[in-house]
Amino acid sequence: MPPMSDLTRTPKQLGAIIQRNRKKRGWTQTELGRHTGLRQATISLIETGNPAARFDTILAVLAALDLDIRIEPRKVLSMEDIL
Repeated sequence: MPPMSDLTRTPKQLGAIIQRNRKKRGWTQTELGRHTGLRQATISLIETGNPAARFDTILAVLAALDLDIRIEPRKVLSMEDIL
């Protein structure tokens, strides 16, 4: 079975994906912070979809969770497909 892929188009959606993957590992926000060198408060802001999060910070969080970003042409989808 291929790995599950998530579609994200907003900071809030990305935050939910990060939170879901953190919880799958059984990590608290503090533990994810230790793996990234970030404060728990920063992880919280990312997970709640704060649009001011720096891209390099997001990349560090994704790397700690063994996640990648893939850029591809946008497909026309219904709202149900991206929520």
